[in-house]
Amino acid sequence: MSGAPFLQAERIWKQFGSFTALADVSFDVHPGEFVCLLGPSGCGKTTLLRIIMGLETQTQGRILREERDISGLPPAQRDFGIVFQSYALFPNLTVFDNIGYGLHSRRMKRQQIRARVGELLTLIGMPEAARKYPAQLSGGQQQRVSLARALAPSPSLLLLDEPLSALDARLRVRLRHEVRSLQRRLRVTTILVTHDQEEALTMADRIVVMNQGIIEQIGTPMEIYLHPLSPFVADFVGEMNFLDGMLVAPNRVRVAGAELACGPTDGLPGAGPVRICFRPEDVDVRAHGASAVNAMPVEIAALDFLGSFYRATLRPAAANAAELRADIPIHLQRELDLAPGRLITVSLPADRIRVFARD
Repeated sequence: MSGAPFLQAERIWKQFGSFTALADVSFDVHPGEFVCLLGPSGCGKTTLLRIIMGLETQTQGRILREERDISGLPPAQRDFGIVFQSYALFPNLTVFDNIGYGLHSRRMKRQQIRARVGELLTLIGMPEAARKYPAQLSGGQQQRVSLARALAPSPSLLLLDEPLSALDARLRVRLRHEVRSLQRRLRVTTILVTHDQEEALTMADRIVVMNQGIIEQIGTPMEIYLHPLSPFVADFVGEMNFLDGMLVAPNRVRVAGAELACGPTDGLPGAGPVRICFRPEDVDVRAHGASAVNAMPVEIAALDFLGSFYRATLRPAAANAAELRADIPIHLQRELDLAPGRLITVSLPADRIRVFARD
């Protein structure tokens, strides 16, 4: 991405006694960008967010804003807004006063506060709720108010700490689109912490995938999904099949009794044990002959209806081979009359097969 970064985390380490929460973490965020810190619980993403905010002090490293070191500044002097998982609204204040709370401390004139809060209420689609109290709002409405309160002082950076995780699934989907749309309109630079891969894939310009205190990969949602750089990223983001095999030549692996063409094997030994992975949606179940590229005979062990598609459990013909999954559109299942117990030959696209060294 061109241009100077707005925010840089440089070689951040964080120790809690003998426990290393973050180990040499570096990434940057550009003006107007929406970046997601994605990873499982305990991977260090919230600790990293708290260090950026100034609520936690790093053991080593520094935080730069527009090339200025702000590592020593308290939270109030960083000009960042934050929205937590818990809405943290003042129950005794109206929606209007909750949103305007930070503006009073900046000694803005009453008329300016009224105009700014009114603008934000319209922006979040709640102009009629100004005189209501938090207890009179739904969870989704409270989260919108919390977001408006963080945006009220026009922060240079918006930090979101799993703000949608307490909501039900349907409301979460709707609100993440609303938050992303709002961020694009305001062009506010944003960092979101989440463990929800779907949330990251649909909202982020770039994703920082974290695991056990380190960064595994940084890239666009498409890069992370299609070109994972480690088995962890491949397994954590989206559904993935993993099969053990042997590398027999450059870009050639033997798996489940079949020799397959595969993606790049640069950096791997010329031959030896490997793990291959591919997405369930990449398994082609249409009628194939044994001579087809990357053909593999399998038995349909199970077929589960998941609404818009079927997930098939496939058992390779080779002895002791691990089962694999294929996602099959409904129309294709009907067209091919697929059913448990049926023997078919599937094809695996070579360019979708990723290969990793097997420890």
